[in-house]
Amino acid sequence: MGFFGRNKKNRDSEKGALYPASDDLLNYIIVILDSCRYDTFMEARPQTIMKLGETEQRYSYASWTAPSHYNLLMGLMPHISPKHVFASEYYKKDFVRFNERLGAKDVEFKSLIPRLYLPDFLRSSLGYITRAMVSLPVLNSHTPVNSGFDSWKLMPEHNDMAAMLDCMTFSPNRPTFYLLNVGETHYPYALPSEPKNEWPRISGVHGVFKHLDDHMVGGKLVKDEDPPKFFDQEQLDRLRARQVDTIRYLDTVFERLFDIVPKNTYITVTSDHGELFGENGYFGHGPVFHEKVFQVPFLEGRIR
Repeated sequence: MGFFGRNKKNRDSEKGALYPASDDLLNYIIVILDSCRYDTFMEARPQTIMKLGETEQRYSYASWTAPSHYNLLMGLMPHISPKHVFASEYYKKDFVRFNERLGAKDVEFKSLIPRLYLPDFLRSSLGYITRAMVSLPVLNSHTPVNSGFDSWKLMPEHNDMAAMLDCMTFSPNRPTFYLLNVGETHYPYALPSEPKNEWPRISGVHGVFKHLDDHMVGGKLVKDEDPPKFFDQEQLDRLRARQVDTIRYLDTVFERLFDIVPKNTYITVTSDHGELFGENGYFGHGPVFHEKVFQVPFLEGRIR
């Protein structure tokens, strides 16, 4: 019976390729709320998103966007930091969840060998169409994470999840996997409707991201400014409040997402890492070793 539970085949209308019938397989979407830490998400209490299921506090494998996305695309979801458990045993049990997410059978960690990359496995072994839309330029199509995808799109604006929904399509013949990297929750925590001249600016912080929508200047990354000599905690508190507001806004975008996806679509919502807003003298993420930069929300469920 295998993954598909039947022997007949479907023909992909675009490429003419034959794949095992995928009637039982689910469309699968991973939505990554970039830089969204767990307690900020819980303060926002996004009612629509929370309809997916119980919100768990989990831990990212990395504190920066690029390595965290690589781990996610290996199929390593944020972990629960279990005690008295061998890592190999945890991975085995965690990967079994992909059978539920995909509507498949017998998926386990060794299924991804030798590439150990989820998009490659989904496309080559299960016949998925694999697509990615990302908001942050460190994930542009020239980076190594763009592997195993039929399409990879860096969005024109870094803070417009709604524009991603305008681009989403689903095949009637094959299941589709989407990776959505959402940037509203990333500094400067700006809504699409907010004029850019009203975005907050912290000296030394916006650096490369002051040209966030230009991505590159003259083919080179923008040089950062001198770092600030101190943090204004009142200003950082306002920034955290802005991240809360972006989550509440995104909850309205998820209403539309839930409406447009086909029935029997499975959606995972999480973050690549958290964010620091002055705790113990830290701001942001990346070269930061602090619990809050690893704490992320995790919830998932099936749209029926």
